[in-house]
Amino acid sequence: MNNDKLISVGKILNFHGIQGEAKVGFSKNQQDFFCSLKEVFVKSDNKYLALKIKRVRLNKNFAIVKFDGIDTINDLLPYKGSLLFVTEETIRENLEDDEFLIDELVGMEVFDADDTKLGFVVGVSNNGANDLLSVKTKSKKISLVPFVKAIVTDVKLKEKKIVINNLEGLLE
Repeated sequence: MNNDKLISVGKILNFHGIQGEAKVGFSKNQQDFFCSLKEVFVKSDNKYLALKIKRVRLNKNFAIVKFDGIDTINDLLPYKGSLLFVTEETIRENLEDDEFLIDELVGMEVFDADDTKLGFVVGVSNNGANDLLSVKTKSKKISLVPFVKAIVTDVKLKEKKIVINNLEGLLE
């Protein structure tokens, strides 16, 4: 496997039944993407092993996944609790034109609607409700900006530029 960046897309929570099927948790709203996957990688002894996906069926908030060559509970047990990864490239192939990976925002410059530079993104976090951009302003303070349409009005990937609606008190 080449050195593509790997991104976690789910976790083997447990086995399901006795045929070696895995109960897999994954990010919500990612059902279609998860069901489109043909293979995932699992970390084992500091190596990444490819697991081919035979079939996936959704069950409430998780997926029941049948991997090629894993036919009993014992085959699956070593992977219980393991994160499942795909390459960044796989995720990119599935992104819509106006979608991007949230990590790509790090390092981008932040401007207001009048094109005044306010600072740049130094990190991205999530408070459970939405993603937050950590923006370092000219005063060297770091402010958290919720990544929501009402505040972040435009992301220009090619120009490495984010336009925000600079509400009073948002940035210090």
